[in-house]
Amino acid sequence: MPTQAACSSSYNSFSDYAEASAQFVSRPIQNEENIAVPSPQAAAVFSNPNYRASPVQIARGNRDSDANSPARTICTPRPDGITDWEREDHIGKGSFASVYKGYSKEHKLFFAAKGVPLSEHRHICHLENEIAVLKPLDHENILQYYGTERGEEMLYIFLELVSHGTLEQAYKNFCFNESQVSDYTRQILQGLTYLHSCKVVHGDVKCANILVTELGRIKLADFGLSRSMEDHSQSLKLGLGSSFWMAPEVAKHKRVGYGFPSDIWSLGCTVTELSTRKYPQYNARNAVSLDRAIRSGKGPVVPNYLSDTLKDFINQCLQPDPNQRPTAADLLAHPFVNESSCPQPDLT
Repeated sequence: MPTQAACSSSYNSFSDYAEASAQFVSRPIQNEENIAVPSPQAAAVFSNPNYRASPVQIARGNRDSDANSPARTICTPRPDGITDWEREDHIGKGSFASVYKGYSKEHKLFFAAKGVPLSEHRHICHLENEIAVLKPLDHENILQYYGTERGEEMLYIFLELVSHGTLEQAYKNFCFNESQVSDYTRQILQGLTYLHSCKVVHGDVKCANILVTELGRIKLADFGLSRSMEDHSQSLKLGLGSSFWMAPEVAKHKRVGYGFPSDIWSLGCTVTELSTRKYPQYNARNAVSLDRAIRSGKGPVVPNYLSDTLKDFINQCLQPDPNQRPTAADLLAHPFVNESSCPQPDLT
């Protein structure tokens, strides 16, 4: 069981948790110590002329790796069970769970411990679902699962601790050019391609649910709405995701319309969000007109000042008919994110 620490602060969103964790992290995750690289938020490392890849980064794979392969190298070796740990600062509170910073002396590893009181049966079901989804996943662009603990009062899930917050926090502080947006989009697609190959729908893709490591690695996070499905033809019943990123088929059928194509629609909204530094904008004056616009298949406004290649990528994601949307694997070949079409990082 963890040692108890005094907790006085609370947070209202996943973004709040990520921001808090960025403040509380005092050292990188295990096996990333003593690596001096620029912050991705300061200059988006892959396009910084002063950027130099460390051996760890090269081992993980950058643009010269097979982006279409679902079997990707993970960032940090998964610890072999966390049993003796200390619960430290309270760093976040989501819709159903509190998040603490944890430390394993055995593994010399900081991690995030997401916990729910056993008395809150409905919330326990949410956390157990997240455990079931994350446990078998193993990919460098997916937040890593480290284990669980069911104590006398709490159920915890142990997760990778990411120190640089969310993409939403990043774009609020820094303006990314299209090359940087391309790099982040490619990594999101690599994570989605892997998820979908594992028959998992994320269900809530947006910048606030995507984390950034100190080395510029993207991590898909917040799998509270995720579910497994048998094949591409099925749809799922899920709790509703965020309206601004919601696909038309989800808005029409409420809890039935989630599928792989709905993740692609949300990706298009997310790339628009990252490119414009604001939530997806609709020609709607209120919640009712927003819901009507989404149901009718009208996507968010795509600004004319974006490049033709970027606009084409977004518009392909925002096809009103889910059957007409490309898959995540298909989109990895799009010129906007295709490695041969983008500037290569300076790794010398």
